[in-house]
Amino acid sequence: MKAIFIMNFTKLVEWPQSYRQGNFVVGVVGDSPLYTELVKMSKTKKVANQSLEVKKYISAAEIGKCHIVYVSKSESESLASILKKVKFNSTLIVSEKQGLVDKGAGINFIVKDNRQKFELNKKNVEKYKLKVSSNLEALAFTVK
Repeated sequence: MKAIFIMNFTKLVEWPQSYRQGNFVVGVVGDSPLYTELVKMSKTKKVANQSLEVKKYISAAEIGKCHIVYVSKSESESLASILKKVKFNSTLIVSEKQGLVDKGAGINFIVKDNRQKFELNKKNVEKYKLKVSSNLEALAFTVK
């Protein structure tokens, strides 16, 4: 389910022109079943005219230029290091632990009424020179 959400985020967030060539890179920090799902999707899906490339990172230090960095629950404590590592990039930070949109993540997955939802912190997304579509705001459970 989260992999589908992430693919939808690629359509509802606009990256700067310099990020629209080469592969569309999604990095996954830590262990998560999401990595396997995204790798499967990367074989058949594209983001606009870019091929989808999925990278797995063990720690923040390994992160390179990514369009999206997914922070698994087990790596939530590394968020500050991850933010430092990508601060000059146009990277959408997606997390899955309550409260991380208040600590720098742009999007945080939550479960409400047994349904997968997400929170959006528009300021955190826009400070990385990304534009959020109004449709993404409308889909978010909460917008900050």
